[in-house]
Amino acid sequence: MKIGFVSLPVSGHLNPMTALARKLQKRGHEIVFIGELDAEPAVRAANLPFESYCEQEHPAGSVAKMWGPIAKLNGLDVMQYQTSEISPRLLKAALKRLPEKLVETGVEGLVLDAVHVHVQLVPMSLGIPFVQVWNVLHLDISGTTPPMFFNWPHEVSPEARARNMDGLKTMGTLFATNLAVAKAYANEKGLQIDWSDPSATRSKLAVVTQTPREFDFEGAPWPAHFHYAGPLHDDEGREPIPFPWEKLTGEPLIYASLGSLVNGQPRIYRAIL
Repeated sequence: MKIGFVSLPVSGHLNPMTALARKLQKRGHEIVFIGELDAEPAVRAANLPFESYCEQEHPAGSVAKMWGPIAKLNGLDVMQYQTSEISPRLLKAALKRLPEKLVETGVEGLVLDAVHVHVQLVPMSLGIPFVQVWNVLHLDISGTTPPMFFNWPHEVSPEARARNMDGLKTMGTLFATNLAVAKAYANEKGLQIDWSDPSATRSKLAVVTQTPREFDFEGAPWPAHFHYAGPLHDDEGREPIPFPWEKLTGEPLIYASLGSLVNGQPRIYRAIL
């Protein structure tokens, strides 16, 4: 089967998606990774076929410009910027360019980044089966557990559930611009979607999270096709990164790992130092 992969073009998403793609490739499937030009080095390092799209909207160097301001943001400000400045741009370009790329490459099934929100409308309009992968913490839309953007404790009470639902409404407000783009595309393609149902456009085949089951809250009513499968990791499929091994002296070494995006806050570096 020829399987296409579509991911957000940032390392925290490309690393697990290329790991999964390589695993499917080893099982005999033909793989093609479709992405923005800035994703190409990571995909090529994983020895995977790469097809670029959205070159006009997102030429080389666009990723750093789009996501750069997030580095110094914090909390919901990160989501506010992502949903207002980045997600709608990515979605508009994907909805415009992905259909022709899927036809051109002859993809028979798709693996989609779950937080590339509403890009699944493309395979839905073309009748192509798709599954979704949560490369970040997955989102419980039932209100049973706290949405992953909030640091609330997991509590089983009517008050906690009401709080969780309010959090989901806040997130819905943040994604309003993205939703408007999605609705316009769905109307254009004649897709009948119940937008009052948050799960209406989710994959009915499989939704995969790379969060281990042991790290998740209990009680969320996940459907049978929701799968814990993480972490998705492949040491051999990464770009080589130079390290000054010759400077190691045998003294204690401190290793600090930051996220792909929110990594420009001076207070964090002061704490590490």
